[in-house]
Amino acid sequence: MRARQPSLFGRLMTGFAGVLAAVTLVSFAYVVYEAKATQRVRTQAENRAHAHEALLHFGALARQPRAMLAAAAQIEAVRAHMFKSLDYRSRVRLRLWQGGRLVYNSAPWLPAALPAFGTPQARTASSWERAVVADPANGLVVERSHEVDDEWMLSLSALNVLMSSTVFSLPLLLLPAWLIVGIGLRPLRRIAELIEQRDEFDLAPLPDSNYRELSPLVSAINRLLARLSQRIEREHAFITDAAHELKTPLAAIQINAHLILSRCDAGVRERCAAAAAGLNGGVDRASHMVHQLLAFERASTESDSVPDTPMELASFLRGRIAAMAPIAVARRIDIVFEADAAPVRLLHVESMAALFDNLLSNAIKYAPDRSRIHIALANHAGLDRVTLTDEGPGIVPALRRRVFERFYRLPGQREAGSGLGLAIAQRAAERNKASIALADGPGGKGLCVRVDFPRKADG
Repeated sequence: MRARQPSLFGRLMTGFAGVLAAVTLVSFAYVVYEAKATQRVRTQAENRAHAHEALLHFGALARQPRAMLAAAAQIEAVRAHMFKSLDYRSRVRLRLWQGGRLVYNSAPWLPAALPAFGTPQARTASSWERAVVADPANGLVVERSHEVDDEWMLSLSALNVLMSSTVFSLPLLLLPAWLIVGIGLRPLRRIAELIEQRDEFDLAPLPDSNYRELSPLVSAINRLLARLSQRIEREHAFITDAAHELKTPLAAIQINAHLILSRCDAGVRERCAAAAAGLNGGVDRASHMVHQLLAFERASTESDSVPDTPMELASFLRGRIAAMAPIAVARRIDIVFEADAAPVRLLHVESMAALFDNLLSNAIKYAPDRSRIHIALANHAGLDRVTLTDEGPGIVPALRRRVFERFYRLPGQREAGSGLGLAIAQRAAERNKASIALADGPGGKGLCVRVDFPRKADG
Protein backbone atom coordinates (compact mmCIF):
# COMPACT_ATOMS: atom_id res chain seq x y z
CA MET A 1 0.00 0.00 0.00
CA ARG A 2 1.37 3.38 -1.04
CA ALA A 3 2.22 5.66 1.86
CA ARG A 4 0.22 8.85 2.04
CA GLN A 5 2.20 11.78 0.71
CA PRO A 6 2.67 14.82 2.94
CA SER A 7 0.75 17.90 1.86
CA LEU A 8 2.47 21.22 1.20
CA PHE A 9 -0.87 22.93 1.81
CA GLY A 10 -1.21 21.09 5.13
CA ARG A 11 2.35 22.02 6.05
CA LEU A 12 1.68 25.71 5.45
CA MET A 13 -1.58 25.60 7.40
CA THR A 14 0.11 23.73 10.26
CA GLY A 15 2.86 26.36 10.35
CA PHE A 16 0.31 29.16 10.39
CA ALA A 17 -1.65 27.46 13.20
CA GLY A 18 1.61 26.93 15.12
CA VAL A 19 2.54 30.61 14.83
CA LEU A 20 -0.97 31.56 15.92
CA ALA A 21 -0.75 29.25 18.94
CA ALA A 22 2.69 30.64 19.88
CA VAL A 23 1.45 34.23 19.63
CA THR A 24 -1.57 33.30 21.73
CA LEU A 25 0.59 31.75 24.46
CA VAL A 26 2.96 34.71 24.51
CA SER A 27 0.02 37.10 24.67
CA PHE A 28 -1.52 35.09 27.49
CA ALA A 29 1.74 35.15 29.45
CA TYR A 30 2.00 38.91 28.96
CA VAL A 31 -1.61 39.42 30.03
CA VAL A 32 -1.03 37.34 33.16
CA TYR A 33 2.14 39.28 34.01
CA GLU A 34 0.47 42.62 33.36
CA ALA A 35 -2.61 41.62 35.34
CA LYS A 36 -0.48 40.60 38.31
CA ALA A 37 1.32 43.95 38.32
CA THR A 38 -1.92 45.86 37.85
CA GLN A 39 -3.64 43.88 40.60
CA ARG A 40 -0.87 44.75 43.06
CA VAL A 41 -1.10 48.47 42.27
CA ARG A 42 -4.89 48.38 42.58
CA THR A 43 -4.63 46.52 45.88
CA GLN A 44 -2.26 49.15 47.27
CA ALA A 45 -4.59 52.01 46.23
CA GLU A 46 -7.65 50.18 47.59
CA ASN A 47 -5.86 49.54 50.89
CA ARG A 48 -4.97 53.20 51.41
CA ALA A 49 -8.46 54.39 50.48
CA HIS A 50 -10.24 51.99 52.85
CA ALA A 51 -7.79 52.74 55.66
CA HIS A 52 -8.46 56.51 55.36
CA GLU A 53 -12.19 55.87 55.14
CA ALA A 54 -12.13 53.75 58.30
CA LEU A 55 -10.05 56.39 60.11
CA LEU A 56 -12.66 59.03 59.28
CA HIS A 57 -15.40 56.86 60.81
CA PHE A 58 -13.33 55.99 63.87
CA GLY A 59 -12.22 59.62 64.44
CA ALA A 60 -15.82 60.75 64.88
CA LEU A 61 -16.34 58.00 67.48
CA ALA A 62 -12.97 58.27 69.19
CA ARG A 63 -14.55 59.16 72.57
CA GLN A 64 -17.14 56.35 72.27
CA PRO A 65 -15.17 53.11 72.42
CA ARG A 66 -18.18 50.80 72.23
CA ALA A 67 -19.69 52.65 69.26
CA MET A 68 -16.27 52.69 67.53
CA LEU A 69 -15.87 48.91 67.90
CA ALA A 70 -19.42 48.36 66.70
CA ALA A 71 -18.73 50.54 63.65
CA ALA A 72 -15.55 48.58 62.91
CA ALA A 73 -17.43 45.26 63.09
CA GLN A 74 -20.20 46.68 60.89
CA ILE A 75 -17.70 47.90 58.29
CA GLU A 76 -16.12 44.44 58.10
CA ALA A 77 -19.53 42.76 57.87
CA VAL A 78 -20.52 44.95 54.93
CA ARG A 79 -17.19 44.25 53.21
CA ALA A 80 -17.51 40.51 53.75
CA HIS A 81 -21.05 40.48 52.36
CA MET A 82 -20.07 42.51 49.30
CA PHE A 83 -17.03 40.39 48.46
CA LYS A 84 -18.99 37.19 49.04
CA SER A 85 -21.56 38.22 46.42
CA LEU A 86 -18.68 38.99 44.02
CA ASP A 87 -16.99 35.63 44.69
CA TYR A 88 -13.94 37.56 45.88
CA ARG A 89 -11.74 35.14 47.78
CA SER A 90 -8.84 37.32 48.96
CA ARG A 91 -8.59 37.96 52.69
CA VAL A 92 -8.58 41.34 54.46
CA ARG A 93 -7.54 42.25 57.98
CA LEU A 94 -8.44 45.49 59.74
CA ARG A 95 -6.72 46.43 63.04
CA LEU A 96 -7.29 49.51 65.21
CA TRP A 97 -5.04 50.97 67.90
CA GLN A 98 -6.01 53.73 70.34
CA GLY A 99 -3.41 55.20 72.61
CA GLY A 100 -0.97 52.48 71.54
CA ARG A 101 -3.35 49.69 72.59
CA LEU A 102 -4.86 47.24 70.09
CA VAL A 103 -8.59 47.61 70.47
CA TYR A 104 -9.89 45.80 67.34
CA ASN A 105 -8.64 42.94 65.11
CA SER A 106 -10.96 41.58 62.39
CA ALA A 107 -8.85 38.42 61.85
CA PRO A 108 -7.22 37.41 65.13
CA TRP A 109 -6.35 33.99 63.69
CA LEU A 110 -3.83 35.49 61.28
CA PRO A 111 -0.23 35.99 62.42
CA ALA A 112 0.76 39.46 63.57
CA ALA A 113 3.37 39.81 60.80
CA LEU A 114 1.97 38.93 57.36
CA PRO A 115 4.34 38.15 54.42
CA ALA A 116 4.79 41.20 52.23
CA PHE A 117 5.68 41.18 48.52
CA GLY A 118 9.37 40.50 47.96
CA THR A 119 10.01 38.82 51.32
CA PRO A 120 11.23 35.21 51.58
CA GLN A 121 7.90 34.19 53.20
CA ALA A 122 5.94 35.44 50.19
CA ARG A 123 7.67 32.94 47.92
CA THR A 124 5.81 30.03 49.49
CA ALA A 125 2.60 31.83 50.53
CA SER A 126 0.34 34.63 49.37
CA SER A 127 1.78 38.13 49.69
CA TRP A 128 -0.01 40.99 51.42
CA GLU A 129 -0.19 44.72 50.89
CA ARG A 130 -0.34 46.84 54.08
CA ALA A 131 -1.52 50.42 54.61
CA VAL A 132 -1.23 52.29 57.95
CA VAL A 133 -2.80 55.70 58.66
CA ALA A 134 -2.86 57.61 61.98
CA ASP A 135 -4.89 60.35 63.66
CA PRO A 136 -2.53 61.86 66.28
CA ALA A 137 -5.23 64.13 67.63
CA ASN A 138 -7.33 61.17 68.78
CA GLY A 139 -4.44 58.74 69.22
CA LEU A 140 -5.89 56.39 66.55
CA VAL A 141 -3.88 54.15 64.20
CA VAL A 142 -5.63 52.11 61.51
CA GLU A 143 -3.89 49.25 59.71
CA ARG A 144 -5.48 47.54 56.76
CA SER A 145 -3.79 44.46 55.28
CA HIS A 146 -5.12 43.03 52.01
CA GLU A 147 -4.05 39.74 50.46
CA VAL A 148 -3.02 40.25 46.83
CA ASP A 149 -5.40 38.15 44.74
CA ASP A 150 -3.19 37.36 41.70
CA GLU A 151 -3.62 33.59 41.61
CA TRP A 152 -7.09 33.69 40.09
CA MET A 153 -5.55 34.15 36.64
CA LEU A 154 -4.23 30.59 36.79
CA SER A 155 -7.64 29.16 37.64
CA LEU A 156 -10.07 27.57 35.17
CA SER A 157 -12.41 30.53 35.32
CA ALA A 158 -9.59 32.94 34.44
CA LEU A 159 -8.42 30.70 31.59
CA ASN A 160 -11.97 30.67 30.31
CA VAL A 161 -12.11 34.47 30.36
CA LEU A 162 -8.69 35.00 28.82
CA MET A 163 -8.75 32.21 26.21
CA SER A 164 -12.38 32.22 25.10
CA SER A 165 -11.88 35.12 22.70
CA THR A 166 -8.89 33.39 21.08
CA VAL A 167 -10.66 30.05 20.77
CA PHE A 168 -13.75 31.60 19.20
CA SER A 169 -11.64 33.69 16.81
CA LEU A 170 -9.61 30.71 15.52
CA PRO A 171 -12.11 29.78 12.76
CA LEU A 172 -12.22 33.42 11.65
CA LEU A 173 -8.41 33.43 11.42
CA LEU A 174 -7.91 29.97 9.89
CA LEU A 175 -10.57 30.37 7.19
CA PRO A 176 -8.87 33.40 5.57
CA ALA A 177 -5.53 31.59 5.94
CA TRP A 178 -6.99 28.54 4.17
CA LEU A 179 -8.23 30.71 1.32
CA ILE A 180 -4.99 32.70 1.07
CA VAL A 181 -2.76 29.60 1.05
CA GLY A 182 -5.02 27.87 -1.47
CA ILE A 183 -4.96 30.87 -3.82
CA GLY A 184 -1.21 31.31 -3.26
CA LEU A 185 -0.52 27.75 -4.45
CA ARG A 186 -2.47 28.17 -7.70
CA PRO A 187 0.60 29.21 -9.76
CA LEU A 188 2.33 25.99 -8.67
CA ARG A 189 -0.69 23.93 -9.71
CA ARG A 190 -0.74 25.83 -13.01
CA ILE A 191 2.82 24.74 -13.75
CA ALA A 192 1.83 21.12 -13.06
CA GLU A 193 -1.14 21.48 -15.44
CA LEU A 194 1.09 22.91 -18.21
CA ILE A 195 3.43 19.91 -17.90
CA GLU A 196 0.54 17.42 -17.72
CA GLN A 197 -1.09 18.81 -20.89
CA ARG A 198 2.00 18.18 -23.00
CA ASP A 199 2.52 15.12 -25.13
CA GLU A 200 5.68 13.04 -25.08
CA PHE A 201 7.23 14.91 -28.01
CA ASP A 202 6.85 18.41 -26.60
CA LEU A 203 10.09 19.40 -24.85
CA ALA A 204 9.73 23.14 -25.39
CA PRO A 205 10.61 25.35 -22.39
CA LEU A 206 7.92 26.30 -19.94
CA PRO A 207 6.84 29.95 -19.93
CA ASP A 208 8.60 32.12 -17.38
CA SER A 209 6.86 32.56 -14.03
CA ASN A 210 5.92 35.99 -12.74
CA TYR A 211 6.62 34.91 -9.18
CA ARG A 212 10.09 35.17 -7.72
CA GLU A 213 9.68 31.99 -5.66
CA LEU A 214 8.66 29.86 -8.69
CA SER A 215 11.25 31.20 -11.15
CA PRO A 216 14.06 28.87 -9.89
CA LEU A 217 11.74 25.85 -10.25
CA VAL A 218 10.69 26.80 -13.79
CA SER A 219 14.32 27.50 -14.77
CA ALA A 220 15.46 24.14 -13.38
CA ILE A 221 12.71 22.31 -15.30
CA ASN A 222 13.60 24.16 -18.50
CA ARG A 223 17.27 23.27 -18.12
CA LEU A 224 16.31 19.63 -17.58
CA LEU A 225 14.08 19.70 -20.68
CA ALA A 226 16.93 21.21 -22.70
CA ARG A 227 19.37 18.50 -21.58
CA LEU A 228 16.81 15.78 -22.26
CA SER A 229 16.06 17.21 -25.71
CA GLN A 230 19.76 17.29 -26.58
CA ARG A 231 20.26 13.72 -25.45
CA ILE A 232 17.26 12.47 -27.44
CA GLU A 233 18.44 14.36 -30.51
CA ARG A 234 21.89 12.79 -30.21
CA GLU A 235 20.40 9.30 -29.89
CA HIS A 236 18.06 9.82 -32.82
CA ALA A 237 20.85 11.28 -34.92
CA PHE A 238 23.06 8.29 -34.12
CA ILE A 239 20.42 5.73 -35.09
CA THR A 240 19.44 7.61 -38.25
CA ASP A 241 23.06 8.11 -39.33
CA ALA A 242 23.90 4.48 -38.58
CA ALA A 243 20.90 3.25 -40.57
CA HIS A 244 21.78 5.46 -43.53
CA GLU A 245 25.42 4.37 -43.39
CA LEU A 246 24.36 0.72 -43.46
CA LYS A 247 22.45 1.16 -46.70
CA THR A 248 25.58 1.58 -48.81
CA PRO A 249 27.52 -1.51 -47.62
CA LEU A 250 24.38 -3.62 -47.83
CA ALA A 251 23.82 -2.57 -51.41
CA ALA A 252 27.49 -3.31 -52.18
CA ILE A 253 27.20 -6.77 -50.63
CA GLN A 254 24.14 -7.51 -52.76
CA ILE A 255 25.88 -6.39 -55.96
CA ASN A 256 28.94 -8.48 -55.16
CA ALA A 257 26.72 -11.48 -54.53
CA HIS A 258 25.33 -11.14 -58.06
CA LEU A 259 28.83 -10.79 -59.48
CA ILE A 260 30.02 -13.91 -57.69
CA LEU A 261 27.06 -15.88 -59.03
CA SER A 262 27.64 -14.66 -62.59
CA ARG A 263 31.30 -15.76 -62.53
CA CYS A 264 30.80 -19.22 -61.07
CA ASP A 265 31.75 -22.19 -63.25
CA ALA A 266 29.11 -24.59 -64.36
CA GLY A 267 30.30 -27.25 -61.94
CA VAL A 268 29.87 -25.12 -58.86
CA ARG A 269 27.07 -22.91 -60.11
CA GLU A 270 24.48 -24.76 -58.05
CA ARG A 271 26.48 -24.35 -54.84
CA CYS A 272 27.20 -20.72 -55.67
CA ALA A 273 23.52 -20.10 -56.30
CA ALA A 274 22.63 -21.54 -52.90
CA ALA A 275 25.28 -19.41 -51.19
CA ALA A 276 24.19 -16.32 -53.10
CA ALA A 277 20.56 -16.97 -52.20
CA GLY A 278 21.47 -17.21 -48.53
CA LEU A 279 23.57 -14.09 -48.80
CA ASN A 280 20.79 -12.20 -50.58
CA GLY A 281 18.29 -13.34 -47.95
CA GLY A 282 20.52 -12.04 -45.16
CA VAL A 283 21.03 -8.75 -46.98
CA ASP A 284 17.28 -8.41 -47.55
CA ARG A 285 16.61 -8.96 -43.86
CA ALA A 286 19.30 -6.46 -42.91
CA SER A 287 17.91 -3.93 -45.40
CA HIS A 288 14.43 -4.45 -44.03
CA MET A 289 15.78 -3.89 -40.52
CA VAL A 290 17.43 -0.63 -41.62
CA HIS A 291 14.23 0.63 -43.23
CA GLN A 292 12.24 -0.31 -40.14
CA LEU A 293 14.71 1.48 -37.90
CA LEU A 294 14.36 4.61 -40.01
CA ALA A 295 10.59 4.31 -39.93
CA PHE A 296 10.64 3.82 -36.16
CA GLU A 297 12.79 6.92 -35.70
CA ARG A 298 10.48 8.97 -37.91
CA ALA A 299 7.49 7.80 -35.89
CA SER A 300 9.30 8.58 -32.63
CA THR A 301 10.66 12.01 -33.49
CA GLU A 302 7.83 13.44 -35.56
CA SER A 303 6.90 16.73 -33.92
CA ASP A 304 3.75 18.79 -33.94
CA SER A 305 5.47 21.31 -36.18
CA VAL A 306 4.45 19.10 -39.13
CA PRO A 307 0.83 20.06 -39.84
CA ASP A 308 -1.91 17.46 -39.99
CA THR A 309 -3.95 17.10 -43.15
CA PRO A 310 -7.72 16.64 -43.44
CA MET A 311 -8.30 13.31 -45.14
CA GLU A 312 -11.14 10.93 -45.75
CA LEU A 313 -10.17 7.82 -43.82
CA ALA A 314 -11.91 5.39 -46.19
CA SER A 315 -10.12 6.76 -49.27
CA PHE A 316 -6.80 6.70 -47.44
CA LEU A 317 -7.27 3.03 -46.51
CA ARG A 318 -8.14 2.11 -50.09
CA GLY A 319 -4.90 3.73 -51.22
CA ARG A 320 -2.80 1.75 -48.72
CA ILE A 321 -4.57 -1.49 -49.66
CA ALA A 322 -3.84 -0.81 -53.34
CA ALA A 323 -0.16 -0.26 -52.53
CA MET A 324 0.07 -3.62 -50.72
CA ALA A 325 -2.14 -5.53 -53.17
CA PRO A 326 0.70 -6.94 -55.37
CA ILE A 327 2.21 -8.74 -52.35
CA ALA A 328 -1.18 -10.20 -51.46
CA VAL A 329 -1.89 -11.23 -55.04
CA ALA A 330 1.43 -13.09 -55.23
CA ARG A 331 0.23 -15.31 -52.39
CA ARG A 332 -3.39 -15.43 -53.61
CA ILE A 333 -4.67 -13.68 -50.54
CA ASP A 334 -7.95 -11.78 -50.90
CA ILE A 335 -8.26 -8.40 -49.21
CA VAL A 336 -11.86 -7.35 -48.51
CA PHE A 337 -12.57 -3.77 -47.48
CA GLU A 338 -15.90 -2.51 -46.11
CA ALA A 339 -16.66 1.04 -44.99
CA ASP A 340 -19.91 1.96 -43.26
CA ALA A 341 -18.78 5.56 -42.85
CA ALA A 342 -16.47 8.03 -44.54
CA PRO A 343 -15.18 10.26 -41.72
CA VAL A 344 -12.84 13.14 -42.50
CA ARG A 345 -10.11 13.55 -39.90
CA LEU A 346 -7.00 15.64 -39.33
CA LEU A 347 -4.21 13.07 -39.68
CA HIS A 348 -0.49 12.95 -40.23
CA VAL A 349 -0.05 11.34 -43.64
CA GLU A 350 3.40 9.76 -43.23
CA SER A 351 2.75 8.21 -39.82
CA MET A 352 -0.70 6.98 -40.92
CA ALA A 353 0.93 5.27 -43.90
CA ALA A 354 3.48 3.65 -41.58
CA LEU A 355 0.65 2.54 -39.26
CA PHE A 356 -1.49 0.69 -41.81
CA ASP A 357 1.39 -0.49 -44.02
CA ASN A 358 2.91 -2.31 -41.05
CA LEU A 359 -0.41 -3.78 -39.92
CA LEU A 360 -1.35 -4.94 -43.42
CA SER A 361 2.18 -6.18 -44.12
CA ASN A 362 2.10 -8.30 -40.95
CA ALA A 363 -1.35 -9.66 -41.85
CA ILE A 364 -0.17 -10.70 -45.34
CA LYS A 365 3.09 -12.13 -43.99
CA TYR A 366 1.50 -14.39 -41.39
CA ALA A 367 -1.72 -15.28 -43.17
CA PRO A 368 -1.70 -18.63 -45.04
CA ASP A 369 -1.85 -18.73 -48.84
CA ARG A 370 -5.31 -18.53 -50.40
CA SER A 371 -6.77 -16.97 -47.24
CA ARG A 372 -8.69 -13.76 -46.68
CA ILE A 373 -7.91 -10.49 -44.89
CA HIS A 374 -10.94 -8.45 -43.89
CA ILE A 375 -10.66 -4.68 -43.25
CA ALA A 376 -13.62 -2.67 -41.98
CA LEU A 377 -14.19 0.99 -41.14
CA ALA A 378 -17.20 1.82 -38.99
CA ASN A 379 -18.43 4.10 -36.25
CA HIS A 380 -18.46 2.33 -32.89
CA ALA A 381 -19.66 4.04 -29.69
CA GLY A 382 -18.44 7.45 -30.79
CA LEU A 383 -15.17 6.09 -32.25
CA ASP A 384 -13.94 5.77 -35.82
CA ARG A 385 -12.81 2.13 -35.66
CA VAL A 386 -10.67 0.35 -38.22
CA THR A 387 -10.70 -3.44 -37.83
CA LEU A 388 -8.19 -5.68 -39.60
CA THR A 389 -8.76 -9.44 -39.33
CA ASP A 390 -6.59 -12.22 -40.79
CA GLU A 391 -6.63 -16.02 -40.72
CA GLY A 392 -3.09 -16.48 -39.45
CA PRO A 393 -1.83 -18.15 -36.26
CA GLY A 394 -2.83 -15.21 -34.07
CA ILE A 395 -1.16 -14.12 -30.83
CA VAL A 396 -1.90 -15.67 -27.45
CA PRO A 397 -3.38 -13.15 -24.93
CA ALA A 398 -0.37 -13.41 -22.60
CA LEU A 399 1.96 -12.01 -25.29
CA ARG A 400 -0.25 -9.30 -26.79
CA ARG A 401 1.35 -6.56 -24.72
CA ARG A 402 4.90 -7.67 -25.38
CA VAL A 403 4.60 -7.67 -29.19
CA PHE A 404 4.52 -3.86 -29.07
CA GLU A 405 8.02 -3.82 -27.57
CA ARG A 406 10.92 -3.04 -29.87
CA PHE A 407 12.70 -6.07 -31.39
CA TYR A 408 10.42 -8.56 -29.63
CA ARG A 409 9.37 -11.53 -31.75
CA LEU A 410 7.07 -14.39 -30.87
CA PRO A 411 8.83 -17.62 -29.83
CA GLY A 412 9.12 -20.20 -32.63
CA GLN A 413 8.51 -17.64 -35.36
CA ARG A 414 9.73 -18.77 -38.78
CA GLU A 415 8.89 -15.72 -40.82
CA ALA A 416 11.69 -13.18 -41.20
CA GLY A 417 11.18 -9.88 -39.45
CA SER A 418 12.75 -7.17 -37.33
CA GLY A 419 10.35 -7.07 -34.39
CA LEU A 420 9.69 -3.37 -35.04
CA GLY A 421 6.46 -3.44 -37.07
CA LEU A 422 3.96 -3.25 -34.21
CA ALA A 423 6.19 -0.84 -32.27
CA ILE A 424 6.15 1.49 -35.28
CA ALA A 425 2.39 1.07 -35.62
CA GLN A 426 1.83 1.93 -31.97
CA ARG A 427 4.01 5.07 -32.17
CA ALA A 428 2.22 6.14 -35.35
CA ALA A 429 -1.17 5.58 -33.72
CA GLU A 430 -0.17 7.72 -30.74
CA ARG A 431 0.97 10.46 -33.14
CA ASN A 432 -2.59 10.49 -34.54
CA LYS A 433 -4.26 10.23 -31.10
CA ALA A 434 -5.43 6.69 -31.80
CA SER A 435 -5.08 3.42 -29.88
CA ILE A 436 -4.37 -0.16 -30.95
CA ALA A 437 -5.82 -3.31 -29.39
CA LEU A 438 -5.35 -6.97 -30.30
CA ALA A 439 -8.00 -9.69 -30.04
CA ASP A 440 -8.84 -13.11 -31.43
CA GLY A 441 -10.35 -13.33 -34.88
CA PRO A 442 -13.85 -14.74 -35.55
CA GLY A 443 -14.28 -18.15 -33.97
CA GLY A 444 -10.96 -17.77 -32.15
CA LYS A 445 -9.03 -18.12 -35.43
CA GLY A 446 -6.47 -15.59 -36.60
CA LEU A 447 -5.82 -12.12 -35.24
CA CYS A 448 -8.08 -9.07 -35.04
CA VAL A 449 -6.39 -5.65 -34.79
CA ARG A 450 -8.56 -2.69 -33.79
CA VAL A 451 -7.44 0.91 -34.31
CA ASP A 452 -9.73 3.44 -32.60
CA PHE A 453 -9.79 7.15 -33.40
CA PRO A 454 -11.80 9.16 -30.82
CA ARG A 455 -14.19 11.63 -32.42
CA LYS A 456 -13.29 14.39 -29.95
CA ALA A 457 -9.63 14.27 -31.02
CA ASP A 458 -10.34 16.52 -34.00
CA GLY A 459 -12.69 18.87 -32.22
